[in-house]
Amino acid sequence: MRLDGQRESENVEDRRGGGTGGLGGGYRPAGMGGGRGIPLRGGSLVTIAVLVGIGWLVFGINPLQMLAMVTGGGGSFTQSEDAGYQPAPSSGGSQNGAGVNDTGKQFVSKVLGSTEDVWTDIFKSAGETYSPTPLVLFSGMTRSACGQASAASGPFYCPLDKKVYIDLAFYDELKRRFGAPGDFAQAYVIAHEVGHHVQDLQGILPKFNEMRQSMNKADANALSVKVELQADCYAGVWANRTDQKGMLEAGDIDEALNAATQIGDDAIQKRTQGVVVPESFTHGTSAQRSTWFKRGYQTGDVNQCNTFQGAI
Repeated sequence: MRLDGQRESENVEDRRGGGTGGLGGGYRPAGMGGGRGIPLRGGSLVTIAVLVGIGWLVFGINPLQMLAMVTGGGGSFTQSEDAGYQPAPSSGGSQNGAGVNDTGKQFVSKVLGSTEDVWTDIFKSAGETYSPTPLVLFSGMTRSACGQASAASGPFYCPLDKKVYIDLAFYDELKRRFGAPGDFAQAYVIAHEVGHHVQDLQGILPKFNEMRQSMNKADANALSVKVELQADCYAGVWANRTDQKGMLEAGDIDEALNAATQIGDDAIQKRTQGVVVPESFTHGTSAQRSTWFKRGYQTGDVNQCNTFQGAI
């Protein structure tokens, strides 16, 4: 991925080395979205046909905490008693690898900056203003408004403080454990989480949290899958726009599609338990995840990301 000309986002909060051992767990929310276009304040477009459910994501939303929304590792999302926590201070300096030559932070900052540019343009075309999500870099453990986040919980988006959280050690897991190497696979993770933020701005995640209260586990899981697949499609829309800017290189899209395939619920269950249990899926199969990412990439149109109508 060509990032030399990409500006770095100013919305990166570096807590690495800050060591907040505290409660709460890594939380990720996944939102649901239906309808066409960008949800606009005051109601705009997304008619949510039923949204509930977010599940364990190999990177992404902590549904349990929005059920309590899961993350890149698994979970659901719901409100946590840790909401309202005081964020840990930025580590600053060069602890744990942070510093002038911190290529990991620079990479994340530039990818986040590219998502801000893309979604600002998309929202503007719909007559709306995009509010960027801050991204929190942490090492080991930190707190979010959705609870405590740990490296084991994986990347996630917390709708209660509207921030994305990631321990860069996850990228090693993505490469070693999930067999998904490459810088664009890493960028896809961030774009997926930002996709959840877009869903939050659209009113999809709040609606989901409301609806999940009266849903059984099976229905919540099914709806969670639709939420996650929409975030994958949004990541594909981002990839389309960055490609138009000449930022992609040969093999980048293949890296993202491979990542989407490796973190499908069926692939993960086969790898970890040797058996596939479809009713427990919360993020979608390998085929579904790669298909929806590809749809977003090929069309570059958020209106094509309505996973709540028709078959997925």
